[in-house]
Amino acid sequence: MPKVLISDKMDPRAAAIFRERGVEVDEKPGLTKDELIAIIGDYDGLAIRSATKVGRDVLNAATRLKVVGRAGIGVDNVDIPAASAKGVVVMNTPFGNSITTAEHAIALMFALARDIPEADRSTQAGKWEKNRFMGVEVSGKTLGLIGAGNIGSIVADRAIGLKMKVVAYDPFLSAERARDLGVEKVTLDELLARADFITLHTPLTDQTRNILSRENLAKTRKGVRIVNCARGGLIDEAALKDALDSGHVAGAALDVFVEEPAKESPLFGTPGFISTPHLGASTDEAQVNVAIQVAEQMSDFLLTGAIVNALNTPSVSAEDAPRLRPYMALAEKLGSLVGQLSHGGLTSINIEVEGAAAELNQKPITGAVLAGLMRVFSDTVNMVNAPFMAKERGLDVREVRHDREGDYHTLLRVSVATSEGERSVAGTLFGDQNPRLVELFGIKVEADLAGPMLYVVNEDSPGFIGRIGTTLGDAGVNIGTFHLGRRAAGGEAVLLLSVDSPVPEPVLDTLCRLPGVKRVKPLLFS
Repeated sequence: MPKVLISDKMDPRAAAIFRERGVEVDEKPGLTKDELIAIIGDYDGLAIRSATKVGRDVLNAATRLKVVGRAGIGVDNVDIPAASAKGVVVMNTPFGNSITTAEHAIALMFALARDIPEADRSTQAGKWEKNRFMGVEVSGKTLGLIGAGNIGSIVADRAIGLKMKVVAYDPFLSAERARDLGVEKVTLDELLARADFITLHTPLTDQTRNILSRENLAKTRKGVRIVNCARGGLIDEAALKDALDSGHVAGAALDVFVEEPAKESPLFGTPGFISTPHLGASTDEAQVNVAIQVAEQMSDFLLTGAIVNALNTPSVSAEDAPRLRPYMALAEKLGSLVGQLSHGGLTSINIEVEGAAAELNQKPITGAVLAGLMRVFSDTVNMVNAPFMAKERGLDVREVRHDREGDYHTLLRVSVATSEGERSVAGTLFGDQNPRLVELFGIKVEADLAGPMLYVVNEDSPGFIGRIGTTLGDAGVNIGTFHLGRRAAGGEAVLLLSVDSPVPEPVLDTLCRLPGVKRVKPLLFS
């Protein structure tokens, strides 16, 4: 039974879902880092919110860990590269608090437009400064979205309902998706020049850090109002303070800060500035939703292998997992075969699919090929860390999808470029379930890839098969299956044997000395 640790305070329904699905769970919120390190080796999964920090030291101690699930969107508290290198899946729940966060952004936009916090303080102080608080309407104004993903698209929908014009900057936003959302796709400079209100809805990356820098704030139109409910660090806070003081920016509302908890900030007390303590996801509904989602996602992964909302490996839904599983098994075996048989340094790998395989999500198939290939170098490889290892080794990975239909209803081909030339293997599924090799280095050969095997390259000549059988029989090695392929009669042939046990080294040496033998290589498949 898989075992999960919930290390942050979470809605009790999360633990209930784990138990209902057959996952053992411990709830231990408030652990210190040393306490977490001391016990994390006992768990297959770790469910967290924002308090637990999953750094390299924690991951090094997590000898059984397979998945970290974040109940929420941001994963700034997880060292994703270290998790990837360790082979640990990192998941989040990007949809559970989307509406809540989007509504908070809209609420702050209204608060800025009508000076609501300051007007409230003034009125409760016994003043009646009706003429002091002259706000602006949002209707007819232009809202600039920086980031038009899940939360940004909800903000756009609400803003359009308020009769605002919405422009969006997002490098990943397609023209078709922009039309569906009813927004105008623009460059960042165009957005800065046109927007009356700017809201940010993007993760914090090297590309987005200080996206509203001093230089970019200077490009905004005078009187702009800015809302950030996404991540601290997207705005240069010192530059924003100066822009507020000068009156260039009419107002700013931040729910997130570079340093949190934000006990002090140069922005505090600045006229036109509103702040909240990272409340974007703080509704009862959102906390329940993300707790339920993280428990469901982690349970599905630990029990069925389904991967949803992963940040460091391709997602495979619970519905797609059964259909993809035989293809991924074929992919891993082909990757392992080409890895075991290739000589010289690998420089690139091509992964081609055609037929039924071309209709599937190719990313998990690619991950499985790389896992099989990289297992030649390490026995702790899986689909998560295999792409990371391939990148470390400078391997150029290419995916090719063919619409054509060939001799098989589905075909997967793996080709690697090495210092000694290209090596290519191809396989299909027999009966839609059983992986089978159909081509080996350009030679047609049909074989199952399982257990210990023997690969032999030889000159095609009479009596050769008998000599191989006799040599193995004299050594007490039992042959399970026998698969032979050749380019032409009398030319080069390949032989794949499955054997009941690994062939001892002295027997391999004897086989290498047989007449006509060019190469002998033991293989092993899980």
